[in-house]
Amino acid sequence: MTVSDPPSPAPDWPLAIYQALKAADVRQLCYVPDAGHSRLIRLAHDDPAIAATVLTTEEEGIALSAGAWLGGQRAVLLMQSSGVGNCVNMLSLLSSCRFPFLSFVTMRGEWAEFNPWQVAMGKATQAAFEIMGVTVFRLERPEDAGEMAAAAARLAYDSDQPIAVLIAQRMIGAKKWTESR
Repeated sequence: MTVSDPPSPAPDWPLAIYQALKAADVRQLCYVPDAGHSRLIRLAHDDPAIAATVLTTEEEGIALSAGAWLGGQRAVLLMQSSGVGNCVNMLSLLSSCRFPFLSFVTMRGEWAEFNPWQVAMGKATQAAFEIMGVTVFRLERPEDAGEMAAAAARLAYDSDQPIAVLIAQRMIGAKKWTESR
């Protein structure tokens, strides 16, 4: 009988993304509340050097990102895949004006999804971004989060490109329907 080492804990991928955003001098983070981004949102709110803004709808984040750039700052938009459909028209601003753009998107409608309403937009998210000229990266493994976030930020801000990083639903975990009685 051999004794094996206990499995190592999963990397703290929200912290790795936050550190990459800090290294890229991101000063504004906007979001529609989402449990998948909750740790990253808390990190931003706890950092006095980052202005964290709650949005009422995702397309406001595209306008905020463009305005931040015009004002000399870098911004990032956090959203869920279900919100990407709300942004399609506004994404045209990015290519028309050559604004850099960076978004991290928690995916729904994939692995172990319980809500059938999430499946359609989950399937269409990457294509919707690509049709609108946004380069898409897909983050599947927690240990790749820091490196991918840094590469996405460099490409967005140094090359004036719109970039979306899709965070696989499996990394976030399966959501469960709960009833309160």
